[in-house]
Amino acid sequence: MTRSRPNGGAGKTQRCLPIFFVVGICCGFFEFGAWQMGGIKGDNLAKIVNGIANCSIKPDLYETHRRKWEIFKPCDSIYTDYTPCQDQRNRTMMIPTEENMEYYERHCPSSSDKKLNCLVPAPLGYVTPFSWPKSRDYVPKTNVQYKNLTIQNWVQLEESVFKFTGGRGTTMFPQGVDAYIEQLASVIPIADGTVRTALDINCGVADWGAYLLKRNVVAMSFAPRDSHDEAQVQFALERGLPAVIGVLGTKKLPYPSASFDMVHCSRCLIPWTSNDGMRMVEADRVLRPGGYWILSGPPINWESYDNNKILEQKLENEHRQIEEYAELLCWEKLYEKADIAVWRKKMNTSSCRNTEYGNSIRSCDSKETDNVWYRNISTCITPWTEASQKQLNKFPERLFTTPPRIISGYIQGMTEKTFGDDNILWKKHIQTYKKINAFLGTVRYRNIMDMNAGLGGFAAAIESPNSWVMNVVPTISKNDTLGIIYERGLIGIYHDWCEAFSTYPRTYDFIHAEDIFSLYKDRCEMEDILVEMDRILRPEGAVIIRDRIDVLNKVLRVTSGIRWNVRIMGGDNGGSDKIIVAVKRYWVGTWK
Repeated sequence: MTRSRPNGGAGKTQRCLPIFFVVGICCGFFEFGAWQMGGIKGDNLAKIVNGIANCSIKPDLYETHRRKWEIFKPCDSIYTDYTPCQDQRNRTMMIPTEENMEYYERHCPSSSDKKLNCLVPAPLGYVTPFSWPKSRDYVPKTNVQYKNLTIQNWVQLEESVFKFTGGRGTTMFPQGVDAYIEQLASVIPIADGTVRTALDINCGVADWGAYLLKRNVVAMSFAPRDSHDEAQVQFALERGLPAVIGVLGTKKLPYPSASFDMVHCSRCLIPWTSNDGMRMVEADRVLRPGGYWILSGPPINWESYDNNKILEQKLENEHRQIEEYAELLCWEKLYEKADIAVWRKKMNTSSCRNTEYGNSIRSCDSKETDNVWYRNISTCITPWTEASQKQLNKFPERLFTTPPRIISGYIQGMTEKTFGDDNILWKKHIQTYKKINAFLGTVRYRNIMDMNAGLGGFAAAIESPNSWVMNVVPTISKNDTLGIIYERGLIGIYHDWCEAFSTYPRTYDFIHAEDIFSLYKDRCEMEDILVEMDRILRPEGAVIIRDRIDVLNKVLRVTSGIRWNVRIMGGDNGGSDKIIVAVKRYWVGTWK
């Protein structure tokens, strides 16, 4: 049983030319505007939308007749926060250990299991999240129904909302995360655009990433879904912050080599020196030459534990081993004060490969460094490349500067002209998208996903403090472009769309999918991908799908059964390309 959104809205459409199909499309987009109204009570996010449709954008006139396919039923309400590949019911035979963390890694339902063939419901009372920047500090209680984090003072419950403390009073940031970042900025050039991309390991509720944004640094935050903290990543995404469910365990992180300007761990409880220091080696793989590694909390400042001699000795040994591995990895220590230490990865390896540690180092095969999907972490060292040692421009200049991987010929046939042409094309596409949906580029769509990101042209064209884009590069893509995306100062992740994405339900406001169904047509079912899109899309969230007309017509038949309002339209190439524009209807489950 499901319920509709209790407070519907009304609005007026602009007057259009008295041509039948033009009137039809404009009236249709009056409805589109109504779908976009938020449900948050008292936040005034809900708006009457006037002029949302540009009457020069015409609907497709030769759309084929559609028959309805399967009507997908709502899942039981116990699946409200279902995360298929991190569901503990898939890991009943595994025992969590601190050493390998394998229990918390991705364990998707096998192909022999029956997939969840239903629509994940929003919880009863779900409302549209607060808009940015208010969402940084407040989350509606009805949207994230976990209270465990209030015990640790990361979050405070105030009547109908959760309020975030900015880290003040927590073990991570006792003086607040702003003061913590200012301390880091005394060593690291955070404020001038030199540092743009960051990785936050075991991020909590992503406070570090939240306060980096006003310094124009974007952090990819991750943490496991565990029984203790439960919803830390869900809280982060509800706040409007980039985050995924993940763990630094036995598998390589789903990011390319030399991708982050800064890697951060604050009391993240990672056993850095176990298994021959493989997790430090993995941190080194994703860290750019010249990038910074920040470790705060134990074993830093091990001397302060002198009231417990056994623990003090253990932390001292771990601290010494970290120093040794850091030297092996060619990291230079810049700073250590109280609980914080900062290392910088050297730009040139010639000064450190002849040390007593360096003689035994084995370099990885350079062709395998970005082959990471379900691959075990290796203790070989990722080699420096011509591209990775190239000094990047400061952000935002680097966004449209030809990335070093293109200049160095990392992708065959990809040239500076190819890159420039792609930017021009996406600026044109985004202009069309904004004529169709005037909310794109505003705070209404804070969390955005591009399911097949290519060179990151979509994200670059809408780059704005109002939103951020999760650029997904499918693992089966012909060209691995994720490293290029990071060189532009954008963030993203590898993923196989035959499986569920590492996120909670209802975490994205807008999803863009170009050629994703053509790419996966012989690999997995279209219905499964669309149901997964529905799982991660918020009620009243929007979708744009760009693909071949025959593919789009198949998509239309499936979407008729998943509670989306859908329209197929001509694109911006004189009618030669087509797009689907969709909005997910508001509905919630009911608790028995």
